[in-house]
Amino acid sequence: MEVSVPSNRLNRALGLIAPGTAVRDGLDRIVHGRTGALVTLGNNARLQALSTGGFSIDVAFSATALRELAKMDGAIILNDALDRILFAGVHLMPDAAVETTETGTRHRTADRVARQIGVPTVTVSASMSTISLFVDGARWIVQRPEQLLARANQALATLARYRDRLTEATARLSAAEVQDAATVREIAVIAQRLEMVRRLRLELNGYAIELGTDGRLVRLQLQELVSGLDELTVQLERDYSDEVTQLRLARLSGLDTDDLGDPALIARACGLGDEVTRKVAPLGHRQLAQIGRLSPQVADSLVSHFGSLQGLFGASTADLLSVAGVDYGIARTVREGLIRLTESAYAERLD
Repeated sequence: MEVSVPSNRLNRALGLIAPGTAVRDGLDRIVHGRTGALVTLGNNARLQALSTGGFSIDVAFSATALRELAKMDGAIILNDALDRILFAGVHLMPDAAVETTETGTRHRTADRVARQIGVPTVTVSASMSTISLFVDGARWIVQRPEQLLARANQALATLARYRDRLTEATARLSAAEVQDAATVREIAVIAQRLEMVRRLRLELNGYAIELGTDGRLVRLQLQELVSGLDELTVQLERDYSDEVTQLRLARLSGLDTDDLGDPALIARACGLGDEVTRKVAPLGHRQLAQIGRLSPQVADSLVSHFGSLQGLFGASTADLLSVAGVDYGIARTVREGLIRLTESAYAERLD
């Protein structure tokens, strides 16, 4: 299922009216009072040029004040910090030539103002009891917290399943790497899992922003589920890139969900070619990263010296000691770490 994900500007604007903010409190009061409203989340000279009538009040913002002022006709203009109400009862007159697909007078005005001057604008529909946010030509219907939490929990459950499958795919790749039998297909499977996780992560970030203070648990669970995945992406790209091949997993963002089911399309998109059965050899960055107490600088030196993961597996203690920055303690750590990886890889194959 394709899910609409807010843009960065829209996300920032959603954060301004998320649950727990004073502005959202005021908007909810307007909804419960069954009245409508048009509120601009900021002010500038261009907005003033579109404004006629109304009156200047310049008072400290409060939810109750916003609710009372919404009983009058006209727009309410807040300052950029959203801590003061500058004007009320304002008649906004945007350029009628600005295109809009909205139908109601309040919504058409809000959409045109947001498009014309770039200030986020909020409307409350008296008939539908809904809050709408207009930013850069987009209209976002603000969902109730209980609706958002239900969607977020469903997305978290899906993300947990994808993370489990990613862990399994990574273990299979490790086993194939140890036995020098890795192919493009194993990498494509991991790339597909990483891309699906990335898309769910974006969706959940949007839910967390919209939920405001109610999204604390969602943010904590999301952080736990995606922990280490950015590092995994970098390690894979470094392991399978050379002068000829440049693995770039970010290119998968251009594929639709159906295309992500085809390993050949994934391999081609991220730079590995079309032949999914082709054998590939990792440099060893990912496997060395799993060995504790090994600094990134030493790991890079080892990869540079031995040239591949298989070269590392074949290195003796004396060979390891010949690398700059490697002492006996580090050499023993590397040897023991590679032995553990080998044992776990063969156990994975037996399972």
